[in-house]
Amino acid sequence: MAMIDNPDQARRLARAIISDVAIYNREKVESGIRNDNIFDLLQDELEEGRQHFLSRVAAGIGPQAIYDIAVVDVLIKRAGTIESAIW
Repeated sequence: MAMIDNPDQARRLARAIISDVAIYNREKVESGIRNDNIFDLLQDELEEGRQHFLSRVAAGIGPQAIYDIAVVDVLIKRAGTIESAIW
């Protein structure tokens, strides 16, 4: 399988991975937002997603930043309707 070296494709992959994490871990997302410990609760899932992402994306396009931005855009911003002291 060829490495992804297009930033737009990398962003789409990162968003898809994070969407899957959010979908399959809805209760952890809600609890994590409410209690301001989402990164602790999803540490394993997010790291597994990160490793999968990094295995598919060329290092030259800044994959760490792309993945981290996707975490905020997909996981955190979409959870903005959950009541929390962090908003």
